[in-house]
This record gives sequence, C-alpha cells and structure tokens, in this order.
Amino acid sequence: MVTEPGAPADEAAPPAEEFVAPVGESDTVVTDDLPAADDSEDEAVALRFTEPEELAAALEAILFVVEAPVTVAALAVAVQQTTETVQEALDRLASRYDERKAGIELRSIAGGVRIYTRSDYAEVVERFLMDGQRSRLTQAALETLAVIAYRQPVTRARVSAIRGVNVDGVVRTLIARGLIVEVGNDPETGGGQFSTTDAFLEKMGLNSLEDLPSLAPLLPDVEGLDSVGADDL
Repeated sequence: MVTEPGAPADEAAPPAEEFVAPVGESDTVVTDDLPAADDSEDEAVALRFTEPEELAAALEAILFVVEAPVTVAALAVAVQQTTETVQEALDRLASRYDERKAGIELRSIAGGVRIYTRSDYAEVVERFLMDGQRSRLTQAALETLAVIAYRQPVTRARVSAIRGVNVDGVVRTLIARGLIVEVGNDPETGGGQFSTTDAFLEKMGLNSLEDLPSLAPLLPDVEGLDSVGADDL
C-alpha cells in the first residue's frame, strides 16, 4: 500500500471481540465441573449380591412377598444384576427346591416367576384351609356378631359397652372371616363403624338384613351408652 507524504499512517486495527453465543433455556451447557450422578446406592446393591448364594437368597425373599408372577427383568432391576445372572440364580433356586422335595416350588407362569406350594401337597393344604373356614365361632364371637348385625353400623366402643367386655380381638376375627367390614367413621366420636357383609347373609341363609329375627328389642339401647367410660368397658 502506498502512503502519500504527510498522510497519517494507518492505526493498528483493534482486535476482534470474541463472539459468545447467548445460552437459551433450551441450550445445554457441557462442563466437566458438574458432579456425576450419584449411583452409589445402586452400586452398593450390585456389589452386595455378587455371591451366588446371596443372590439366590435375595430373589427368594422377593418372591415370597409378591402377589403375582414377576418378570426376570424386574428382578434383575431389583438386585442390580443382568437378566442372565438372575435367570441362572432362579434355576439354581428351583433345582434346590426339587432336590430336597420342598413343600414349595418355583414356577414360570404368566410371563414371570413365582413361588407356589408344591402340587404334591395340594390335598393337605386344601384340608387345612377348609378346616379353618369350617371352625365354629366362639360364643363371644357370636354375641359380638349379633350386636353388630342388629345395631349396624356400630362402633367397636358401642359393641364393647353392650357386651361389657373388650371386643378388639373378636372384631379382628370377624373381619378375618369376612363376616363384618369397616364402613366409615362415626360422625360424633370419629370411631370406625362396622357392618355385616354379604358373606354374613350367605352364612346365615338370609336374603337381606330385613330377614333377621326380631331380636333387636332385647338389646340395650346403644344411644344411651355414649357416656360409658373406659373403666366401665
């Protein structure tokens, strides 16, 4: 470039400013300073069940509490192992049951696995369950059931006041038998109220509660028992 005499020399051009693109909400900033995800818990589980016996025991514990067949993949997630490793452990568990002719067995069913009672012992299991259902109710249970049937919905406290004894254990028995069920809370006391079930009608051979014998007048008036204290129960 030719410069005319007396003309000022070109000034040095300023350095170009560094362009920084704005970061929007949807942009991703990658940096090595961000902490890694905390996988310590999963790693601890994975390390804990590396031994075959421990893994089999862990799977057995899960299978004892499930209410439906569970997939191998779901079990693998729970114990942080591969599906192949879990399947091998399940095979060992099933073989162990078969070798000692245990009362339980591991079955593959409905796309998953679950522990069942062995079919060889189905008869004795059925007999045990049926005998439990046929066992007769105690006098205390019958009296409590009668109070609930005639005064339903009724609270446990009112039933205790009518009978003059604590009925907590008897109520639990009646619930377990499916003869009564909790239907809500008493608006005055907040206590749970109980009523009979359809199973009660079936056992009694009744079409409805209206078919109950007319015994209600023989029972005390529970409306006047609200003031009964705990010392009187």
